[in-house]
Amino acid sequence: MKIAIGADHGGLGLKTALLPLLSAAGHEVVDLGTHTSDSVDYPDYAQAVGRAVLGGEVGRGLLICGTGIGMSIAANKIPGLRAALVSEPHSARLAAVHNDAQVLCLGGRVVGVELALSCVSAWLSAEFEGDRHARRLAKLEPR
Repeated sequence: MKIAIGADHGGLGLKTALLPLLSAAGHEVVDLGTHTSDSVDYPDYAQAVGRAVLGGEVGRGLLICGTGIGMSIAANKIPGLRAALVSEPHSARLAAVHNDAQVLCLGGRVVGVELALSCVSAWLSAEFEGDRHARRLAKLEPR
């Protein structure tokens, strides 16, 4: 799968650790930054990843900041995008199965590399079930 990944300075360490692991798992990863530990604004990276997902350039997106909260809020402000903040694999899988989340958010200061990789793997291997979940998602769209 082609995945866009973005992080702010608080998520840079986890992003850097995940890049080779995702590539080794056979995913094509588009790294949209940040690339330094300088303080940056997380909404910029949420926007970049969100545009890549909604524009069809990638299948899914991964966002990482210190807690994942800021990235989640910023990504969910983008019309048509669904982002889920998770810290364990069960919720990550359900984010795909029940919520059709196109973006997964993680906290670089909250989860370690192995747990993050487990979350990402669970999310990427799951498919949206549709049916009653699609009906619920439709209610989230602007009327």
